[in-house]
Amino acid sequence: MTGRTVAEKIIGRAAGTADARAGAVVEAYPDLLMSHENTYLVSKAFSELGAKKPYDVDRIAIVLDHRTPANTVETAAAHSNIRALVRDLGIKHFYDVGEGICHQILVEEHLAKPGQLIVGTDSHTSTAGAVGAFATGIGATEMAGVWATGYLWLKVPETIRVHLKGHLEKAVFPKDVSLHLAAKLGPSAAEYKCIEFDGIFLFDISISGRMVLCNMATELGAKAAVVPADSTFSTWSPEHCGLNGHACKSDPDARFIESFDVDAEKIPPMVSGPHRVELAGPVDKFEGIKIDQAFIGTCTNGRLEDLIAASWVLKGNKVAPGVRLLVCPASRSVLSTAMEMGVIQTIVAAGGTILPPGCGPCLGAHGGVLGPGEVCISSGNRNFRGRMGSQDSEIYIASPATVASSAITGRVTDPRGWLTVDL
Repeated sequence: MTGRTVAEKIIGRAAGTADARAGAVVEAYPDLLMSHENTYLVSKAFSELGAKKPYDVDRIAIVLDHRTPANTVETAAAHSNIRALVRDLGIKHFYDVGEGICHQILVEEHLAKPGQLIVGTDSHTSTAGAVGAFATGIGATEMAGVWATGYLWLKVPETIRVHLKGHLEKAVFPKDVSLHLAAKLGPSAAEYKCIEFDGIFLFDISISGRMVLCNMATELGAKAAVVPADSTFSTWSPEHCGLNGHACKSDPDARFIESFDVDAEKIPPMVSGPHRVELAGPVDKFEGIKIDQAFIGTCTNGRLEDLIAASWVLKGNKVAPGVRLLVCPASRSVLSTAMEMGVIQTIVAAGGTILPPGCGPCLGAHGGVLGPGEVCISSGNRNFRGRMGSQDSEIYIASPATVASSAITGRVTDPRGWLTVDL
């Protein structure tokens, strides 16, 4: 029998069997269960099951991030109900308004660890694959069942291997690599498959950069994405190395359904045009398109290194008249460190507006909603019609450096002329 992929190994461990091969359906016990504002739906379904107490309350993590601070009376009431639920059930891993985005919190707080099976009620739960976990999104009703029983039925996915080689050119970032993959593979190439990233390129990027790759894999239709834990992880989290226990990598003879080679050195700054992520191409294809709003943040690109890149572009410059630059840090920790480094001050001096840590404008619920006919360039992960407000608005996706340079000129702009340092 051939060797096993990371996905097969992690799900097999969670299911207590070495026979968890691609295509098999197993009864697996996740290590971590995450939900956000939709916890109220989980709780409702949990009660309807007649359950009183979760199978293992210590495995539950709840983060309020999508509509924070509360944007309506209904949202405020939902937040209050979730807080009461947390108190009643004794949930320890609770992160209230302003702490940050759920996917950032799981990694930042070291709740997500290599070799874990993680499920979350959000499609971008795959972000935690950056630390070597198999992390995937499920529905609120299914999550209620996992709360009650501790397990779920899970079909083991086939794995696509993406081998990344070479080094990034100046002003090119992991976000550009992700947009290149979106254009190359399309939105359904990885449907119900796990994307496993490997290659020497990965040693050039941080855990934050790996989070971008795993986060954007959702836009390829992936069930999950993973970067096996390696020396980069050990350096990033030395105090947690002894707690990992299940770190693994694919066997040399593991079976991949497909394999792609990507030369990072050939990728320029990329932009994705409306209204589909896969409509991505080199920035010069879009250069000159007038914008009304520039947004830096989200679970894809609201981390410290993203804000630093933007600040280097913005330093000594001003946001163009008529353009709104909104910046939403991914967590309170990111905001605090960026303030200590002077990054926030640079952004504000350039004319940027800092929003509370959370999902912010990406969701289109509040804070930066687009009006009819308006155009936004965003560091987010989705540009579907109406994603950030009006059905008649347009969203372009790019790296934080490209968003920052565009904010200065008022038009989609190549960052290579504005980023004067190597990051």
